[in-house]
Amino acid sequence: MIIFLKLFNESIKMAWNALVANKLRTILSLLGITIGIMAIILVFTFVDSMEKNIRDNVQSLGDNTVYIQKWEWATGRNYEWWKFWQRPEADLNDFKEVQRRSQAAESVVFMASKNKSVEHASTVVENVSVVAVTHDYDKIKSFDIVAGRYFTLLESSAGKNVCIVGMAVAQGLFGEQNPVGKSIKVFKRKLTIIGVFGVEGESIFGNSVDNQVLIPISWARQVMRIDRQGSNPLIMVKGKPGVSTAELKDELRGIMRSIRRLHPKADDNFALNEISVLSNSLEGLFQILNIAGTIIGGFSILVGGFGIANIMFVSVKERTHLIGIEKSLGAKNWFILMEFLSESVFLSLIGGIVGLLLVVVITNIISWVAGTDIYLTVQNIIVGIEISVSIGIISGIVPAYLASKLSPVEAIRSK
Repeated sequence: MIIFLKLFNESIKMAWNALVANKLRTILSLLGITIGIMAIILVFTFVDSMEKNIRDNVQSLGDNTVYIQKWEWATGRNYEWWKFWQRPEADLNDFKEVQRRSQAAESVVFMASKNKSVEHASTVVENVSVVAVTHDYDKIKSFDIVAGRYFTLLESSAGKNVCIVGMAVAQGLFGEQNPVGKSIKVFKRKLTIIGVFGVEGESIFGNSVDNQVLIPISWARQVMRIDRQGSNPLIMVKGKPGVSTAELKDELRGIMRSIRRLHPKADDNFALNEISVLSNSLEGLFQILNIAGTIIGGFSILVGGFGIANIMFVSVKERTHLIGIEKSLGAKNWFILMEFLSESVFLSLIGGIVGLLLVVVITNIISWVAGTDIYLTVQNIIVGIEISVSIGIISGIVPAYLASKLSPVEAIRSK
């Protein structure tokens, strides 16, 4: 073991001396490994970050939640939109009946939304998502309120002119001031701010609270039609603990068909959507991106592998005389083999580590510019190192083997 460590130490020194002595050749040869590792790990990092964001978004929307609405969520090319065009929109009557009849539901919420301008004094924030909800919305959607509070039951049922605003809206209208207690205008009507959502960041499903104004549905009925297509009405139903999404959907299908008085042979005139439909379809896209990134990075690594093999062949040729001296002093074939193989792995590791450092720099820049979190996981770092070591072994095994088989006498005479 001590001999092996000494050998490895000497191999590292020789590899480093070779790097210093032939800087340009080494940089050009290792460029392929660096680019390849960077491409593969960068794709893996982006995909893992997107998947984590999707899981976080699904969790924020509530586990085991079904959305009753007119349109089915598109999951493929054969989306038959014309079949859904004449369906009725979900309305408050549907909501009340589902709430009354469902035994599997823990919470039922009616929601409608419109994009409107929000005003305070002379300041205006355009294209804000004004979301009207019934009282139990906080039991389905996960969010943080960093200032103020949520609606009381009285405020929700009586339709008080109160609202909760997202951080982007609050900062756009009030800067760094605390907006709680101040008033804004929506639909040309005054609303008093009672709460501010914490920063949530961009959502892949477009449901971030940062650019929202949340209002009670009872107040919204005074200023907008909540049962029209332009208001995107829907009913959110969260199942009780222990009730699967499939069981919840079966019950809701029966309730909705009864509410709509559909004939047993008639098709549903409503959609029962769940967020997993979108997340599952996106997982297929992520798999394609992983494969594409692996292929692109693979070509770069292949070029880099040939570069390292070339370095090792040159190194063997330049050090043939030294190999002969080592063998004449009693060095075994495996000793020579491990000497050059360790050097090859070390060279490949340098390229891989540089590639990983570039991934760190790129992900930090993108996170800062885009305002979203991109995670370089320990698992991906390990994968990058494993690939680097593997390429080093594959690229160096042939030159190392040829070096170990050299005749001591012929090797000494080669000088």
